[in-house]
Amino acid sequence: NMAKRKKRKDSNASASMSVEITGLRFILVGIIGMGFGEVGLINISNLAVMTLIIDRIGKVERTTRETDISVSLDIDGGKVEIDSGIGFLNHMLTAFGVHSGFGLKVTCKGDLDVDGHHTAEDIGIALGQAFASAIGDKKGIARYGSFYIPMDEALAFCSLDISGRPFIVFDADFPQWRCGDFDCCLTEEFFRAFAMNSGITLHIKSLYGNNSHHIIEAIFKAVAHALKAAVKIEYKDTLSTKGVL
Repeated sequence: NMAKRKKRKDSNASASMSVEITGLRFILVGIIGMGFGEVGLINISNLAVMTLIIDRIGKVERTTRETDISVSLDIDGGKVEIDSGIGFLNHMLTAFGVHSGFGLKVTCKGDLDVDGHHTAEDIGIALGQAFASAIGDKKGIARYGSFYIPMDEALAFCSLDISGRPFIVFDADFPQWRCGDFDCCLTEEFFRAFAMNSGITLHIKSLYGNNSHHIIEAIFKAVAHALKAAVKIEYKDTLSTKGVL
């Protein structure tokens, strides 16, 4: 698709302009000579520098006989709006979005008359798929992230690798089996589904704690901060001896 045509009067000053082209954001920075010519398919006269930023956004609609889920994820920021049908899971996913710096919108209608298992697991699947779509070919990302989070008496740790090789090690015990209407064991189910569908090698450990709410919240925040570090663009090429991830 052609970008919208724009004209600029003759000028000897520096100028910058943003052009939207089918989902890609082009930031154009040029030193103007006799003028800024017409912009068609990126046809710029006297262009000094061009930086290409690809929107890192993933959207997933997933419907089964057990759940109906919509997830929208913007790695580079945005609103956080969560409606999972489970109050405590809303709280955890909101913390995840805020602490990762991601824009995150989740809605789910699940078979909560059974229990929360399908809801938690299927949101993990959809969120993982949205993340995989948003991160794309992983070129330039830091790739690795590790973070400790204290939550009162609890301490949680996460170390991860956006490797394309899904794996999870989950080591956490929960003194209380339930937080509100959320079964604590579903924390592992959620993160397993997320790791398997995002292509992330994910290690999660609760070092100690005696309040299940604090332990789970520390885990969600530790994963969020580890991801925040791992998705940063820090390299020109892919961080792999193979050249691809």
